[in-house]
Amino acid sequence: MAKILEIKNLSKHFDDFTAVKNVDFSVEEGGFFSILGSSGCGKTTLLRIIAGFLQESEGEVIIRGQSMKGIPPEKRPVNIVFQNLALFPMMNVRENIAFGLKRQKLKAADINFKISEMLERVGLNGFEKKKVTDLSGGQRQRVAIARSLVMNPSILLLDEPLGALDRKLREHMKVELKLLQKEIGTTFVYITHDQSEALVMSDQVAVMHDGQFEQIDTPRNLYKNPKTSFVAGFVGDTNRFELQSTGEGAMITRGGWELKRPELNTSPEVLYIRPEAFILNPDNTINDVEQFEVTIKTILFDGSNTKLSTQVSGSSEELLISLPQNAQFDGIVEGHTLKIGVHRDDVKCF
Repeated sequence: MAKILEIKNLSKHFDDFTAVKNVDFSVEEGGFFSILGSSGCGKTTLLRIIAGFLQESEGEVIIRGQSMKGIPPEKRPVNIVFQNLALFPMMNVRENIAFGLKRQKLKAADINFKISEMLERVGLNGFEKKKVTDLSGGQRQRVAIARSLVMNPSILLLDEPLGALDRKLREHMKVELKLLQKEIGTTFVYITHDQSEALVMSDQVAVMHDGQFEQIDTPRNLYKNPKTSFVAGFVGDTNRFELQSTGEGAMITRGGWELKRPELNTSPEVLYIRPEAFILNPDNTINDVEQFEVTIKTILFDGSNTKLSTQVSGSSEELLISLPQNAQFDGIVEGHTLKIGVHRDDVKCF
């Protein structure tokens, strides 16, 4: 597919502080591209540069093959949805969506047609005369998106739009946004600190840290094959261990846990193992699976997400282990020992 957005060697300096450092990436038309990072990593600054609210210090923003240098926000083929949504409380739903169209001085018939079409697409038929203050959080979210999409932008920028919603509504809106983007086909560039949002909704995710992109990948590859120690520790739940020594065939963690050393070109300093990577009561005949015993300290029951807090026998290292959804609790008792295993490919070393 064609590239709709290209960011080339982009940097942004604020006096002695560099918020964005040599960022370089592209987004395909019709894609859902997320920028994932913690507060202060530079993701909002990057989004505001794309929107034209900030001027880059170096580099270039290109949309549909055209450089955006010197082009003000109102003339760029993008629109933005903020976390606080910025709806007009004194206006009803229809008036909020119509606001940008009226500023373009379109004919009343054209405005009515566009609003009706957009309300249907976001599932708000019959809500035209409702005040936005009378809507639920999810409905207000859809009004804000409709108000942006009705302007027919090439790219919709979304600045943590689900951040103010409660957890249950946020989970619901993740699915709704993904389906809406697929149906409408507009390119979404979405920033968030919530890894679940990024992994669930996106075609591509860029993990941002200290003003730079650590890795750009599909959600699955980002989770299964992190390229840096930061990505391994930041994306998803994980067990992290610092290494005390790495011999010819073994690695010993600071807590005294000894594991086989994988074939690497460099000596690792830290390793990560996902809680779900552990195998309970592994078969002795399975190849490339390292086996050991742990003592169950606590059972953290959470339905299908139940985990065990354990300690590796003969060491001070603690492991968090996910229980399979079909796991039987017989024999899983606090204080008991448990035989577990982990495949060597699931031990990520950096």
